[in-house]
Amino acid sequence: MRRLLLTAATTTAAALTLAACGTTEPAADKTDKAGKASEALTLTDGSGKKVKLDGPATKVVATEWNVTESLVTLGVDPVGAADVKGYKTWDSAVPLQNEPKDIGTRGEPSMDTVASLSPDLVVATSDLPAAALKQLREIAPVLEVKSADGSDQIGQMLENLDLIAEATGTTDKAKTARAGFEAKVTEGKKALADADLAGAELAFADGYVTGNQVSLRPYTSGSLLGSVNERLGLKNAWKVKGDAAYGLGTTDVEGLTGLPKDTRFAYIGNDDDKSATPFTGVLAKNAVWKSLAFVKAGDVHRLPDGIWMFGGPGSMEAYIDALVDALTK
Repeated sequence: MRRLLLTAATTTAAALTLAACGTTEPAADKTDKAGKASEALTLTDGSGKKVKLDGPATKVVATEWNVTESLVTLGVDPVGAADVKGYKTWDSAVPLQNEPKDIGTRGEPSMDTVASLSPDLVVATSDLPAAALKQLREIAPVLEVKSADGSDQIGQMLENLDLIAEATGTTDKAKTARAGFEAKVTEGKKALADADLAGAELAFADGYVTGNQVSLRPYTSGSLLGSVNERLGLKNAWKVKGDAAYGLGTTDVEGLTGLPKDTRFAYIGNDDDKSATPFTGVLAKNAVWKSLAFVKAGDVHRLPDGIWMFGGPGSMEAYIDALVDALTK
């Protein structure tokens, strides 16, 4: 894992003005200026900064996978994105529709590459170092969104989508995405209830291997997936505390022994990164792992690759489908 889209040009009004004023060049110039002025936007981003745009952004660069996903969801093809190969690996549930320029890693974008793209907007997250954000603002307007919020992950996810939609003139698509997500939650909750799984204990985790040492990350109630699980009517089996931003905890295989005996365990791995799939790797022969009640009962569910656990509505819809399918088989 390695730690942690549409133009909206309003040409009709401009054309009418031009017809009324005649066909001389000066009249056309005035119309162009008036058109640009009418499209100008001033937004307040997630950091509280004012972001001024000449109009809805069309050449957009994304510095993190969750905002790349938001752009794709909104029908905006980013001209540049961080770690494109990684996005294709971990977020195939919301696939790219173009081939954006890779601007470098999610934590350290190449300023030269970003500048070469002449973007009219960079969408970044609060996880990016302040120094990098400052440099990006010297290149183009930067819309900073809050990466995560352990007190309201779903609300933050949708707030970020709406803000990016406002900046790109795609608010209609954001409304559609919101409605689709809510409908999927309702559908999933009913399916689980119909299968007598309302209130079932669920523990979701991911993990990775360094050497022979396995580290596990519980997704607590404060995580995005944890919040979705609870919206589906499930109980979070984890007792460990997660961090304030992402709701992620830390434990090892021994920490799994404290989970309720009727727990169902779910995870997402990746065949392209064996170190990120310890449950069928290193742990397969581990005595503690094999002794766990949910392992013995066959209640360990690997969900499909490519569902980004920190993504947007699209990823969460894919997650709900995958989880409901796994638990109701």
